[in-house]
Amino acid sequence: MDIQQQLAVIKKGVDEILLEQELVEKLKLNRPLRVKAGFDPTAPDLHLGHVVLLTKMRQLQDLGHHIMFLIGDFTGMIGDPTGKNATRPPLTPEQIKINAETYTKQVFKVLDPNKTEICFNSKWLNELGAAGMLKLAASQTVARMLERDDFSKRFKNNQSISIHEFMYPLLQGYDSVAMQADIELGGTDQRFNLLMGRELQKQYGQSTQVLIMLPLLVGLDGVNKMSKSLGNYIGIAESPTEIFGKVMSVSDELMWSYFDLVSLLNTNEIEQLKKQVQNGENPRNIKVKLAMELVARFHDQSAAEMALADFETKFKRNEIPSDLELQEFALENTTIGLGVLLKQAGLVASTSEGARMIEQGGVKIDGEKVADKNHQLAKGDTFVVQVGKRKFAKLKLN
Repeated sequence: MDIQQQLAVIKKGVDEILLEQELVEKLKLNRPLRVKAGFDPTAPDLHLGHVVLLTKMRQLQDLGHHIMFLIGDFTGMIGDPTGKNATRPPLTPEQIKINAETYTKQVFKVLDPNKTEICFNSKWLNELGAAGMLKLAASQTVARMLERDDFSKRFKNNQSISIHEFMYPLLQGYDSVAMQADIELGGTDQRFNLLMGRELQKQYGQSTQVLIMLPLLVGLDGVNKMSKSLGNYIGIAESPTEIFGKVMSVSDELMWSYFDLVSLLNTNEIEQLKKQVQNGENPRNIKVKLAMELVARFHDQSAAEMALADFETKFKRNEIPSDLELQEFALENTTIGLGVLLKQAGLVASTSEGARMIEQGGVKIDGEKVADKNHQLAKGDTFVVQVGKRKFAKLKLN
């Protein structure tokens, strides 16, 4: 590919590139660029939130660049305080070892094992020693650290900030020095840490890395960042039927974000799918394509076909009437609670009855049970909701 074609691939789903002109200059070097992305082994399993970075790494890998998957086994013992309003408990070496081993197995569901370098930052951070750590700490001021949003908020609110937390962005930045990174990938919440890598590379006389920042993937609740602790995640090691069913539960509107951030389809192909929906295609059929792609990537094509057959069997078993008339609802806000919507649609007598039906397992959306009474639906969603065995409604939220 020429540089403009490479840029089109690299920019897909990206929130910001710092700096794009520097990236162009690096691409003109006509050599494999050293691409770094760090992962703290804070949990044993990877989910689609991690896949946002992994997918971009795979795209860069397919363009011929050198991919370095960094496991922060040393920094994991500090714990990244990004976005936290309290000191984060560090992991034990035993936890880190177990989680890192799982990571190295799962990462190759996305990356090419023959073209990926697995790195552990303990290799160079252990060698720094006390004197090296103090020298690194001396490179920045407390005032500079308090520019970081989460530290600043905690300081203003008189919440504790441990001194060791200031070391995290410094150590992440030093990783870029040790790895001689040309590019570092990270979420938008990592901006401060990524910029620290550029600063330290300057101090060490290196060419500064380009930063490619990607949006945070919203979880199945449609509100929060995908997280195992919130239970709104799709794990890449889950069974084919689990992955398929969870993807199908994503709202019609949020589906496009998943296409942009975790699908390997290019921008033109995604635009074609959007046009199909605009021309009357049921969004459910497009969502099936996404579910099939993801199951095939994390398992294989045969597993994807079996998961589709299983989903359709369950869908048909629910005997949803084919002659339901579409009811449209205008929302005052961007989302609405399922219990409230059931009341407004006349499917239950009250919001509390709706919540009770949900908790008892008596409510389904597109054939799938909803267990969370706080389940939210968003503008743009079109779906069939079922209450009990006989009440159905086909709804569109505007």
